[in-house]
Amino acid sequence: MEKRLTYNVQIERDEDGIYVVSVPALPGCFTQGRTFDEALKMAQEAIFEFVSVLIDRGKSIPVEKSRVSPFVVSIMSPKVLV
Repeated sequence: MEKRLTYNVQIERDEDGIYVVSVPALPGCFTQGRTFDEALKMAQEAIFEFVSVLIDRGKSIPVEKSRVSPFVVSIMSPKVLV
């Protein structure tokens, strides 16, 4: 059974025009993109990989309790969460 995980993301544009994305619920999960859409796509990939590593290491997966950001990203969990 797959589980959908949704995370608030913060998106800022740096001085070079690159969109930088961070995921507050997943400390250390960052990515970037040349366009806003690319940044969101990269965020999905970064979250998926970050969660995969947590699962592989037997760590708990942080879950967002509420939507506090105007931007959210959802992924299908990479593995079954028990």
